[in-house]
Amino acid sequence: MEQKRVDNLEVEILSDNWFTLKKVNFDFRRNDGIWENQSREAYDRGNGAAILLYNLENETVILTRQFRMPTFLNGNPSGMMIEVCAGLLEMDNAEDCIRRETQEETGYEISNVEKVFEAYMSPGSVTEIVHFFIAEYHEDMKIGEGGGVAEEQEDIEVLELKFCDALKMIKAGEIKDGKTIMLLQHLQLKLLQANS
Repeated sequence: MEQKRVDNLEVEILSDNWFTLKKVNFDFRRNDGIWENQSREAYDRGNGAAILLYNLENETVILTRQFRMPTFLNGNPSGMMIEVCAGLLEMDNAEDCIRRETQEETGYEISNVEKVFEAYMSPGSVTEIVHFFIAEYHEDMKIGEGGGVAEEQEDIEVLELKFCDALKMIKAGEIKDGKTIMLLQHLQLKLLQANS
């Protein structure tokens, strides 16, 4: 049985504007058994889901491009990021969420999704765990233009790219989003295994 690692938890809300920023004071039992008082901040924005749509026949993938303020603040001159479709779970389960987000952002209505893994994207400061999916798409699944939800101030461009070009864009630094890189590389490994 694993020893208790955290005790005397004190949580203070620093901000509850867009999502919740908490300051947490606690006692932590180190590996050597000594208790040490620590303080951290954690940003709670809920959990999310992300999906890579791919078409084996055409060797293409669907990605999105949108403005991301934090990247702009960290030196991305335009603030624009190329990403897989993604969203927050809100009250949905992960599969329902990603089907809804896919339709809103890309205009594709998908039914069959394959969950491939879950991951914490920034465990040192953000509570979010992301559920990762892939799904095949075909042109007859396109029922709208996508672009996101205007009331949520989304202004999303839908990109259909050759899969090989998307992989090259990682190396060239044109794709820097972690969830997108993970799903593109997952699909690359999946296709390599299928062809071996």
